[in-house]
Amino acid sequence: MPPQTLIATSARRPYVVAVGGTTRANSTTEAALRLALSAAEEAGAEIATIGAGDLDLPMYSPGNLERTASARRLVAEVRRADGLLIGSPGYHGGISGLVKNALDYIEDLRDDERPYLDGRAVGCVVVAAGCQATATTLMSLRQVVHALRGWPTPLGVTINSAEPVFGPDGRCLSERVAGQLR
Repeated sequence: MPPQTLIATSARRPYVVAVGGTTRANSTTEAALRLALSAAEEAGAEIATIGAGDLDLPMYSPGNLERTASARRLVAEVRRADGLLIGSPGYHGGISGLVKNALDYIEDLRDDERPYLDGRAVGCVVVAAGCQATATTLMSLRQVVHALRGWPTPLGVTINSAEPVFGPDGRCLSERVAGQLR
């Protein structure tokens, strides 16, 4: 499938940020985000990734205004973004604590001209070992995005990791999944 060209509302390229992943090496979630983000780049977007290693943040506390360098970068990248890709593993029917904690830091955008995720399209990607877990986790992630005033894209990608999806080289083994991520 040829990449589509992104249409920008100004002369600058759209900026798309991928947030999420797991702490497991070679995680399916991060492989999925890389594939989706590379398709955005091929279509003309400027891109950035905030993976699991960048999300090892202190638990969000609304009363504590101190921010680590990683938390400041997360907030700055989301602030700048025209669109986001959020990827989470499904843990017990919901999004991972790592990803949820990162999304809680978006509270720092509450007083911005574009508060929270306002005006940003948000692609949701969920990976879990089983179709039921992917569905409930996608629903949870979409609800959080809505609560943050974001617009989840109509297609949310669910990946059942009980079946091999990515090879050792990172190549997607499923045309269905690859097409949805692109």
